[in-house]
Order: sequence, then structure tokens, then C-alpha cells
Amino acid sequence: MSNNEYGFGNGYTQDGNTTVTLGGEQATPSSPAMAVKDITTQEFMTEVIEASAQIPVLVDFWATWCGPCKQLAPALEKAVAATRGKVKLVKMDVDKHPEVPGQMGIQSLPTVVAFVNGRPADMFMGVKSEGDIRDFITKVAGPDEQQNQIELMLEKAEELAEQGALGEAGSIYGQILTVEPQNLKALSAIGHLYLNDKNVDGARGIIASLDEKLKESPEVASLISAIELAKQAEELGDHLQLKSDVEANPNDHQKRLELAIAMNAAGMREEAADHLLEIIKRNPGWNEDAARGQLLQFFEAWGMTDEVTVSSRRKLSSLLFS
Repeated sequence: MSNNEYGFGNGYTQDGNTTVTLGGEQATPSSPAMAVKDITTQEFMTEVIEASAQIPVLVDFWATWCGPCKQLAPALEKAVAATRGKVKLVKMDVDKHPEVPGQMGIQSLPTVVAFVNGRPADMFMGVKSEGDIRDFITKVAGPDEQQNQIELMLEKAEELAEQGALGEAGSIYGQILTVEPQNLKALSAIGHLYLNDKNVDGARGIIASLDEKLKESPEVASLISAIELAKQAEELGDHLQLKSDVEANPNDHQKRLELAIAMNAAGMREEAADHLLEIIKRNPGWNEDAARGQLLQFFEAWGMTDEVTVSSRRKLSSLLFS
């Protein structure tokens, strides 16, 4: 199956002027880049106090020597840009303009304060993830309707994928990425669709397009584990032969572990987990706890809320603590 059959083009790049339909309304992709004004003490009244009567204003208190400030800035600017004008962001250098931060008691950098109707409404200190920043903005500005639409589309795509309608699911994920190019849930899901189609290189391409920090997210970690499992399965061959070997010698734990990996690749996840649990039952410490380690990798690849993960974790707990 080609990239376009999943509803997105080669390399997941989109024209910046592309629009897609979300819930019957056109939405334009937001750009992570935005103009952010560095304000002075004299401008604070107009740029923050008065402006916050119209929309929430975030003030990023920072300093040129502050490393965490520079780390926070791109994520903060991207999150504000994604609101498409619902929130304003300004910056204040506390060394050049110490009066306002002094009056407010700002002692730690970076500190971000949200002003609503002329008053401080909320704040946070230190470096935060993009998700945490989005939650902060939602708290002060209210929910983003487009983001709500995206969440509904993610749910629909997941439902279609579970029903086997992979092309339709991929098309929806592609629409989401047109609007939000680094939506990790959509990117990870497309990677899993590639793996379902035995296209390991396609899944690897998604990982290669992400920076190192994004790879630490649960969604991307799940895809990375799934890619590793697919690679292992490629080297093992047909699960039917492995099954025959295990039936002939039930105590061959290595063959049983290989069978579990091959069955997982064939979509028989519950059976795969049960074989690893059988190893743990027969010989809990075999090969430096290899069966349990493999099972945990399954869990990471499947997701911690997956039904098979939940049921298998319950079985594992029963074995370990019975």
C-alpha cells in the first residue's frame, strides 16, 4: 500500500496554504512561527493590561543568560500560534526592565503569567512540555474548538483501524497532520498502519522525521518498540513452524519466546502474550527474565491502555504475586 492510499503524501509535508474540512468548516494549518514582541515597562499597560480585556495575554518573563528560558520559548510560541489569535504572547527581559517583575515578585525564570481582564489569572514557572502548555492555555482561554474536532477525528480513525478500514483511517490521520503536522498520536498511528502493511521502512521514516525530544513521548516510544518487534519477527520466519517446534518440545523456552514474537507480528497478540506468560509460569527467571522483558516490550508497543495489555498485565501480576 502506498503513502497516498493512506491519505497523506510522501514525507508527510504539506503546502502551507492547504486547507482541510473539520466538522463541516474549513480550518487552515497553523504555523509554529509567530512574531512575539519584547515589551518595555512603559508598554506593559497597553500591551498587557489593556490588551487582556480583549484576549488573554501571556507574559514570558525571561533573561538572555537563562538557558531554560531559551528552551521554553519555541514550545510556548508554537502553542500560542496554534490558537490562531485567541491568545497573545509578549516577552519581558527582566534585566532590561526589572520594575514589573519586581512588583510582581518574579524570582524564578522562566515564569509565564497569564493576564485576563487586566489581572493575573494563572502562571507557571520552568520548562514545560507542549502538552502542559496547551493545557495551561486551555485553562485560561477556554477549549480550542479545532482541537476538539481533531480529538474526535482521532477517535474515529482509531475505530476505523480496529475495524480493518485502514485506508479510511489513514486518510483521516493525513487530514489531521495537514492541520497539526506534529500531532504525535496521528504520526504514531500512521506508523502502526505501515507496520500492519509490513512496511517497516515507512514506519522508520516517521521516526526519522522527529527530533530526539519528541521520541521520548509515549506515542513515539510505542511506535519505536513496535518497529523493533517487527524487525525481530522478520528474522524468525513463519510462526506455524515455530508453533510446531514448541508443541514438540514445550520446555524449549527460546522457541516459545520466538513464537510469541512471530505471533505478535501476525496480529495474534493475546496468544503471543500467553506464550510469554507460560514461560514465566514454567521458569520465572529463565534467561535473565527474558520472557518478562519481552512482555513489557509488547505492552509498550501496544499501549498501556490497550485491552490485551490490561488483561495480560493482570495475568502477569497473578503469576508474580500468587
